[in-house]
Amino acid sequence: MTLQKQTGGADIVGASGGTHAGPGPEVMAADTLDGNKVISADGHDVGKIKDIMLDVRSGRIAYAVLSSGGLLGIGDKLLAIPWSALTLDVDRECFVLDMPAESVENAPGFDKDHWPSMADATWATSIHQYYGREPYWGSGARDAFGVGDVPAGSSDAPEAGGVKL
Repeated sequence: MTLQKQTGGADIVGASGGTHAGPGPEVMAADTLDGNKVISADGHDVGKIKDIMLDVRSGRIAYAVLSSGGLLGIGDKLLAIPWSALTLDVDRECFVLDMPAESVENAPGFDKDHWPSMADATWATSIHQYYGREPYWGSGARDAFGVGDVPAGSSDAPEAGGVKL
């Protein structure tokens, strides 16, 4: 299996065009994603986003927790999906997971009372491998904006709306 490189986050497709008056789709509050539908690459509804898990030390989104199966939250299976395995489809107002529904059904999961230790490198690596993604903390991972390249307080810092950051 070939692992796909992390690009810094979930891809965005659709007519975003940067014309939105408010936040999104490039920057959004995490709680606005709760309950968003996730469909498989073959078009099947495979669940809804339940949580967004942050890697506090790196400041990156590590996983989206998908609630799959069950009825009204009872008997559902939870899946930790690497953030880079999802694509936000603005036009269809959902996330697309780049794998067929059958693979999602067979994915390693957990229940609401028995969460894995998501900081465990062995567990995390196996999850990324299942979804065919390079771990976000791997050597290919990089801040998409190159922010780490400019020292804090430098006169070379990027500008926002004409105001020096």
